[in-house]
Amino acid sequence: MPVAPEAPPAPKPVLAPARPLSPHLQIYRPQLTSVLSITHRATGVALAAGTLLLAWWLIAAATGPEAYAVVQTVLASWIGRLLLLGWTLALFYHLCNGIRHLFWDVGLGFELRTTYVSGWLVIIATLVLTALTWYWGLA
Repeated sequence: MPVAPEAPPAPKPVLAPARPLSPHLQIYRPQLTSVLSITHRATGVALAAGTLLLAWWLIAAATGPEAYAVVQTVLASWIGRLLLLGWTLALFYHLCNGIRHLFWDVGLGFELRTTYVSGWLVIIATLVLTALTWYWGLA
């Protein structure tokens, strides 16, 4: 009986290098621009949540002195002041970074050095505006 020819050996699989297929946070060191971008999104969410607090305050003011006193007590507590401070920081950060984005929308400020300078200006302006607001509000 004729013998069937032997099949050639199957090729060995080529192993891919042990590295991720797409970039992720474990690979890249956070840069100022990426941190500012993520913070811009987070402050947008914080502003939406803070708007609920503002609506509660306005509704309480329209409802009567008892409801208003409850809201004022909550806002005057340390947790209330911390929430207001966070909301103020979020408001000024989102405002300043939004202005930065408006410059980008018209094609200005895309040079690497300019993006870092404008990023630091956003951070500084946020802190200064927040401090001035709280100083003026508490005085």
